[in-house]
Amino acid sequence: MTSLSAFTLPLLSGTPQPLAAYAGSVVLVVNTASQCGHTPQYGGLEALWRQYRDQGLVVLGFPCNQFGLQEPGSAAEIAEFCEVNFGVSFPLFARLDVNGPDESLLYTWLKASHPGDIEWNFAKFLIGRDGQVAARFAPDTQPADLTGAILQQLAV
Repeated sequence: MTSLSAFTLPLLSGTPQPLAAYAGSVVLVVNTASQCGHTPQYGGLEALWRQYRDQGLVVLGFPCNQFGLQEPGSAAEIAEFCEVNFGVSFPLFARLDVNGPDESLLYTWLKASHPGDIEWNFAKFLIGRDGQVAARFAPDTQPADLTGAILQQLAV
């Protein structure tokens, strides 16, 4: 059975990042965008990361330009926007597709256990310490509303 650790994806800098580096952690995977109505969720995601990272939570952001072309910037522009506006310090990866013919294999795997196309930016997948998808949350689910599910996974 494939797990999160099976994937390697480029960070915004272009450096390949094996997701095996996060093995044993609870991981929140989010497709993000800088010009979306949900963009303020970056602040909540950063708050979760800062509050629970010492307990084993990792937040991973995957910019996506598939919904309303809401992530048109370069990697440098995305990084600057996230840092300046929301103080984002969690890992951000290179832009990818979450649906369709160019869909990232990561998202094919994520959706296999929770079927259905990604509806919009800021869809969230919670991965347990075992590297398997534990839950999927809609784009309009606020990061603070994930606290119970995150704490449950951290306790495992």
